[in-house]
Amino acid sequence: MTATAGRAMVVAPQPEPVEVGARVLADGGNAVDAAVATALAQTVVDPFMCGIAGFGVMHLYLPEAGRHLTLDFHARAPASVTPEMWQDLLEAETEDGFGFILKGRVNEVGYGAIATPETLKALDAAVARYGTRPLAELIQPAIGFARDGYMVRPHMYRFWTQKEPAGRVQHRAYLETHPATAAIYLNADGSLKEIGDEIRNPDMAETLERIARAGADDFYTGEIAGRIADDMAAGGGRIAAADLAACGPEETAPIWTEYRGLRVAAPAPPAGGVMVLEMLNILANFDLAAMGHNSPAYIKTVAEAMKIATVDKDNHVGDPRFVEVPLDRLLDKTYAREQAARIKAGEITHVPRLGRDAAGGPLESKDTTHVCVVDGAGNCVSLTHSLGMPSGVTTPGLGFIYNGCMGVFDPRPGRPGSLAPGKARFTSMAPVILFDGDAPRFVVGAPGGTYIAMGVLQAILNHVDFAMDAQQAVAAARFSATSDIIEIVNRIPRSVEAALNAGGYPTRRYPINYHFAGVHAIRLTDGQPDGGADPGRDGMALAV
Repeated sequence: MTATAGRAMVVAPQPEPVEVGARVLADGGNAVDAAVATALAQTVVDPFMCGIAGFGVMHLYLPEAGRHLTLDFHARAPASVTPEMWQDLLEAETEDGFGFILKGRVNEVGYGAIATPETLKALDAAVARYGTRPLAELIQPAIGFARDGYMVRPHMYRFWTQKEPAGRVQHRAYLETHPATAAIYLNADGSLKEIGDEIRNPDMAETLERIARAGADDFYTGEIAGRIADDMAAGGGRIAAADLAACGPEETAPIWTEYRGLRVAAPAPPAGGVMVLEMLNILANFDLAAMGHNSPAYIKTVAEAMKIATVDKDNHVGDPRFVEVPLDRLLDKTYAREQAARIKAGEITHVPRLGRDAAGGPLESKDTTHVCVVDGAGNCVSLTHSLGMPSGVTTPGLGFIYNGCMGVFDPRPGRPGSLAPGKARFTSMAPVILFDGDAPRFVVGAPGGTYIAMGVLQAILNHVDFAMDAQQAVAAARFSATSDIIEIVNRIPRSVEAALNAGGYPTRRYPINYHFAGVHAIRLTDGQPDGGADPGRDGMALAV
């Protein structure tokens, strides 16, 4: 849905939170207030995509405060982990590089999948530092949805019923494995709720009400923290009281490049901004518009940039606290020209995947959500937050699901993504802002596992190279190449696919028309916003 009236706007994948954020803007709140209120509502009405026990990245451009920063709140491995603890359980790596399959699925579902819960602490810090309203006020709509109920939407139901190939647990396991989770999200007879059915979560309402009264610190060092630590100990989880107390966001500077005369800002590692910027640098050496949008030449060229960035990510990018990430090289324009020359020479990049060949199935995890906000003063927020994958665990009486972020750590020691106490895993999250000079022009981000960087990249190319507005940019047919296979949606013509195959590129066609991340964006033209919500999700853009 596109919206253009007014000078402030919220865009997100769920209608209910978008309304919440728009109401905050209409009542005089700023972009940070609206983003936090929207995100808190998302944690209730989209509980398998995000949660207060999740993680994420918030990109803030705040001209009123003279600040431009990212608030990084990456989930971290508990202090009790060791680099070798899972190496003997390794069975395979997922084809798209989003995690590893272990015997017993100990990293996917259950207490062992849980990393530190960072989201609530970060949202509280954001409004305390840069908002105008207290968390206790902004959390009220979320309390209302938890107490009074919300409907099962099509995307939520699709997630529950989505088939996962090649060994990863089926999504229904997230609902069924833990009794406290099943009691909330399944019918009394164990069957799935249907689209339009209502979900009420009084336990989560009570938890959020306590946070409103006692503050977010209660979740990390108070009564709620004690209940979390006790449940982790009883269930065999690794999160301890000290892990909770150590939670908190980190303010970092964006990383930058220039593309077609525009300045592009993105979050630093372990977020996925480096991939987006590297791909833009490579593609700046091609006349993409002359190729034609989604032509065989265009898809081949962009896919090669995707594969090059994926290999570089796999080999070099991790948590900067533990890994020396060669940012200067990855973002170097000369390096980009060298990679572009390889593409022009017809070289086809191979993306290694442990224990898989080109016939392996896709393993996207889309357990993430996003919100873009601009306000009338020109403040911009692009916020991606997630559970990574839901662990399926709900502490009895608390009502929220914990993240499952341990599933992406590499069980092989000595690698950029290997396990270590206090370490964050790489995430493809890429909330990006494009600037025309000093003026923001395009605010964009997406959920979608390893497809995030690829979806955000294509939205930027659609806008910059093909002059699309926000809705057109996020709705155009997409593709992805995070392995040797170019994955395409069903709106890519079969004649284009045949040309790719004839050129030596294996493809995989999906029966759905909107796929490979759920991209959301706001375009600013002379300060006037127009917004676009990915039609593959359930959301909308709403102007104030």
